[in-house]
Amino acid sequence: MRPLVLLTRGSPLARRQADLVSARLGAALGRPVEIRIVVTTGDRQADWSLEKQGGKGLFTAELEEALRRGEGDIAVHSAKDLPTEMPAGLALAGFLPREDARDTLVRRADTAAPRRIATGSPRRRAQGAKLFPGAEWTELRGNVDTRLRKVAEGQADATFLAQAGLNRLAIRAWENLVFEPVGLDRMVPAAGQGAVALQTRAEDTALYAPSLDAATARAVTIERLFLARLGEGCHTAFACHVDGERVSLFRDDFGRRDHAMPARNASDAAGLVDRILSTLKS
Repeated sequence: MRPLVLLTRGSPLARRQADLVSARLGAALGRPVEIRIVVTTGDRQADWSLEKQGGKGLFTAELEEALRRGEGDIAVHSAKDLPTEMPAGLALAGFLPREDARDTLVRRADTAAPRRIATGSPRRRAQGAKLFPGAEWTELRGNVDTRLRKVAEGQADATFLAQAGLNRLAIRAWENLVFEPVGLDRMVPAAGQGAVALQTRAEDTALYAPSLDAATARAVTIERLFLARLGEGCHTAFACHVDGERVSLFRDDFGRRDHAMPARNASDAAGLVDRILSTLKS
């Protein structure tokens, strides 16, 4: 039987996410699974400011191109990195069950109130500035281990990381650092944060969708609708998170807003998303 080929970035977190997809689909489909590494522009340009250069597609485009060339069956993405514009011929088959979507403040143990906070995320900076008024903000690139090491060495007092990534990498402690998850009531996550997206050729989605998580698909699809309507991306200061039948939004110009989101699917949600956005613009 031909192996199911997964395409992924080579970072430890990306490989761990691909392993999770492999375990789920391998068992569900009864097929062997092969994982192939693809290097993306975002991986090669480790010193770039994602905010200044523009982050759209930097961690996904090469995976999508390899998928379209037939080099693999599924591209495995962090859902928050995936642009809402889908290349011709490709589609989302679905998502793994969502991990903890919260952001986590990682600070040096000797700094109870961090004054220099490092993050490349405008979203985290905009909301973090409300938690730590007067703090100085700087950028920090690299995989999870690199960021933790840089903070522990004193290159910053603190940073924010996704709790989902820490959980998947089984990182629960680090010498000289303190981990403090930030409640969803204090910081709205990025759309798709904590979810692993499976992208495939459009004609193949039905092969994999039944093996994936319907609740995560509903939530992330609605979050991506807000992104698409507003033309936002993961490297802007916009935040959107669906938790059950509520959606939380954040952007500098309108602040934080929470709205009911009873829609059960994307089709039902489209009109409600438009109505919510019309209230923000009025």
